Parts: sequence; C-alpha cells; structure tokens
Amino acid sequence: MSLFRELRSPSCVLVSSLIFLFAIAVGSFPVNSASGDERKSVDPWPSSQTLEPAKLAKMLTDKYLSVPTVVFVGFRSLYVGGHVPGAAFHGTASTDQGLAELQAWAATVPRSTDLVIYCGCCPFDKCPNIRPAYTAMSSMGFKKLRVLTIPTSFAVDWAGMGYPMQKGM
Repeated sequence: MSLFRELRSPSCVLVSSLIFLFAIAVGSFPVNSASGDERKSVDPWPSSQTLEPAKLAKMLTDKYLSVPTVVFVGFRSLYVGGHVPGAAFHGTASTDQGLAELQAWAATVPRSTDLVIYCGCCPFDKCPNIRPAYTAMSSMGFKKLRVLTIPTSFAVDWAGMGYPMQKGM
C-alpha cells in the first residue's frame, strides 16, 4: 500500500503529468528525421513526374534522344542570365500576370506535348514559382508534364555541373 501512496503523492503526480505533457508535445510536432530521397514530399506532383538535371542535359546533347519542350517559370532576370538551351520564358509563375501569360501560351500547346518546367531561383522546396506553374499546367490537362528537380539553385545544380547553357532572351 505504501507504493500506491507514493504514486499518489503531489510530486509524483506532477512528474507524471509533465512526462505525459512532454509526450503529447513531442507527438504534436513533426520531426524531420528523413534525409535525401526519404524526405516527405508536399509537392503536387508524383515522383514519376520529376526529371533530374543530368537526364535533361543528356537529352539535350544526345542526338538519339528526343528533346522535350522546356519552359522556365522563374524570374525574367534569371532567365536572361542563363537558362537551359531552348527553354522558353512565358511569365513568372508566382505572379498573377506571369501565371496568366504562362496559361495563355499553354492554351496553344497540344496536351500531348512532352513538357518540362523548371525555375531554379532558390532551393527547390522554397521556390515560389514551380508549384503554381505545375498546378496550372496539370489542371490544363498536360499528360506528359514533368518538373526539373533543382535542389539548391540553377547556378549550383545546372551551371555548376557544367551542363549546357544559353543566355539572353
């Protein structure tokens, strides 16, 4: 019976309550223990609709591979400074006007077009352009829509790797 009385003592109840509250708090906040490819995605596209920079670079340089239509959806100044060769610019997807320009262009494109969109302005998970562009193009019915995955920036993950570039409009 003495153990039962000890467990009901104010200090034991306080410690038990604190442990319980701590357990609830820990369970309430997500812990990012995943790394690399294991990270949970909140992206609107499935992983099957992503394209690695090395693969796109190979598509651009291998005459036996078909080249997709590539569209830059980031900021005009970054496009002018350097972009994937042949990539088109039809507006910055993070602005209403830019997204409308992109959608106006897309309205003229067959839905079966092999289409790759990319930005590269900043770390991929923080990019303000790629998700609105993907969502708009996907809702327009593009069947072969992919996103070029640029984890850090275009400067690091494309130019820094020595892949081909084009400058200007």
